[in-house]
Amino acid sequence: MKQVSAMEHARSYYAATAKSLAPYPALASDLDADVCVIGGGFTGVNTAIELAQRGLSVILLEARRIGWGASGRNGGQLIRGIGHDVSGFARYVGEEGVRYMERAGVESVALVGDRIREHGIDCDLRWGFCELANTVAQFAAFKAEQADLIQSGYAHETRLIGPEQIRQQVVNSGVYAGGLIDMGSGHLHPLNLVLGEARLAESLGVRIFEQSPVLELIHGSTVQVRCAGGTIRAGSVVLGCNAHLEELEPKLSGKVLPAGSYIIATEPLSAEVAAQLIPQNLALCDQKVGLDYYRLSADRRLLFGGACHYSGRDPSDIAAYMRPAMLKVFPQLANVRIDYQWGGKIGISANRFPQVGRLSQHPNVFYAQGYSGHGLNVTHWCAKLLGEAIHAGHSKGFDVFSAVPHMTFPGGRALRSPLLALGMFWYRLREMLG
Repeated sequence: MKQVSAMEHARSYYAATAKSLAPYPALASDLDADVCVIGGGFTGVNTAIELAQRGLSVILLEARRIGWGASGRNGGQLIRGIGHDVSGFARYVGEEGVRYMERAGVESVALVGDRIREHGIDCDLRWGFCELANTVAQFAAFKAEQADLIQSGYAHETRLIGPEQIRQQVVNSGVYAGGLIDMGSGHLHPLNLVLGEARLAESLGVRIFEQSPVLELIHGSTVQVRCAGGTIRAGSVVLGCNAHLEELEPKLSGKVLPAGSYIIATEPLSAEVAAQLIPQNLALCDQKVGLDYYRLSADRRLLFGGACHYSGRDPSDIAAYMRPAMLKVFPQLANVRIDYQWGGKIGISANRFPQVGRLSQHPNVFYAQGYSGHGLNVTHWCAKLLGEAIHAGHSKGFDVFSAVPHMTFPGGRALRSPLLALGMFWYRLREMLG
């Protein structure tokens, strides 16, 4: 297989079907801006949009290509929720703060949908998602989840699907104990979304530079952002690098664990086979510790992902690594060809809640990271909070999110991943024995 430059997009189904991969220039001079945004994924691009819409001058720097990281490689599932159960954060933000977080989990999905619709972004958006229960106990929990959604006034259709109907109505597999359909969540082509949003940002006056890794931040009332080709002078800086922050700001990078996640894409399936596999063309995700998530693409490929990997080492053959998991769900695909295989790093926080805030010692440096698998919608919401806080000097939502404390993973760079890998093995062992 031909090697892809580390500075270019992964050889994924998304890159192969991108609407436009025309490059932006590299930074080649010194420039000034109100805000410099570092990172060209959903966080950075949407923060740039939010700031530009508020009248600020913005420069966005991307070390590789727009959407190079998780934003352009993920499963494309647009699912309500901010993270795991947020009720435990009441001691930090109060009951009202928890209610705000719960609303944000729903409104963030609407924010993405509105942006796509208002700006005509062609990214194969389709509504409909089903949570899949691996056990009877998980299905019972779905009943309580649906009751909570109805009580909260959730505006979209939800339906419980029992084990006797799930194969005909949701997914033609014998491994599930039921499901909860949510028509307010869905799926899309994530790389085409972030590329479309970058074009929107540029139309608003944002200056975008690719292949421009930041070498150094020189702090002060005006921050100097030094790259090989020039230095940006800005009143505020936003760090939107997530799993790829590395040592640019060590106090933040230690709070996010980069974990590998992998996807395979089959050859295009016939309309008949696709309809047999996933009759309603829903996005699907199970409840295992090492979860499976999958859906059909616009050209009827099965995109099957999962196997979150904490060791820091990617499998040498992703297709061989992922195919057994796919065949456990869909043994009928034993003879189907795998056309694409790829992986990437997602940012995991210890409490599975996004990290949003500003550096205490440098209050004009803002950040958002650690989306823990909910990045598609949560990035957009965090960008909105950053835009409000930087423009107005305050934001109720920013204050709520930033009030949640986040631990630094133990062990430093060398031991962080192995220690978490051991912990995740323990949880998987409990799952198998339970």
